[in-house]
Amino acid sequence: MTGEELRSRVGDLRQFASVRRIVLDDGVERGVRALAFSSGGGLDFWVLPDRSLDIGPLWWKGFPVAWQSMAGFRSPALHHPEEDGGRGYGRTNSGFLVTCGLDHIRQPADGHPMHGRLPFTPARVTAYGEDWERDDPLLFCEGEIMQFRFGGEALRLQRRIEVPVGGNLLRIRDTVVNLGNERTAQASLYHINFGYPALAAGSTVSLGGRKLVEVKAFPDRSASSESISFPVEDIDAQAVCTLNTPLERGAMFRVSVAFDAATLPHLQLWHDLRPHACVLAIEPCTSAKLDGTERDLNPGDARSYSVDIGFDRT
Repeated sequence: MTGEELRSRVGDLRQFASVRRIVLDDGVERGVRALAFSSGGGLDFWVLPDRSLDIGPLWWKGFPVAWQSMAGFRSPALHHPEEDGGRGYGRTNSGFLVTCGLDHIRQPADGHPMHGRLPFTPARVTAYGEDWERDDPLLFCEGEIMQFRFGGEALRLQRRIEVPVGGNLLRIRDTVVNLGNERTAQASLYHINFGYPALAAGSTVSLGGRKLVEVKAFPDRSASSESISFPVEDIDAQAVCTLNTPLERGAMFRVSVAFDAATLPHLQLWHDLRPHACVLAIEPCTSAKLDGTERDLNPGDARSYSVDIGFDRT
């Protein structure tokens, strides 16, 4: 149904689908801005401008999908990436999506903190709202985040997030531009985090038709925190990683993460199934975990990334 057709049926189109600006106001989350998306088709989530335009909680038809740690959605004013030997990331990590980079990912190394300096950096929101004038109405937001050091790197991430009204597909479109005067290694990792009940005993993760992980017990006291990376075999195609979780009465919850393998040629999986952690992350990324090297980005050049996340229940 078009926006024009809906207008005659409601007083305010936001009754059906909307993006609303809200501010959290308690504890370590106090002052954190959020854009609350409600698609009108069962997909609801918060985009957090104060945390790199990443995604905090996410629900599919009332079903909690996103993992949330004890950190909650802590204000970036409380985040110090250099603490704990460069592992300050672990004190703030929480939510459905944390984008890592822009010139380093994974463990601290060579003066870089864990997963780089991008995570939890406030963004400048340039646009958001509902576009009802299209044949396929959608909700969207846009913004940019700078990673800058005078005499060092100058990398700008421009992001657009959109979801079709009434749809079940979340689209992320990113462009990283080198605004500096020197070639800079450019690294990106999309930390997409799933928790209970979207993750449970019997959950499997597959890349294409190949099963990579199966959750045997949940929670699992004998498990350890572990990450493994896999190359994407056909870098000229769109790669699709799928999480399947069995539900009651033979139903299945499914999430597909599709990404452009030309710019994200590796997939990393991280999981910690111990009690009070219970998380699994699907992580399209630019390099392998072991002996991975990042491609340089020349001054003035840009690199684009696309990630599409679809939700279904059968």
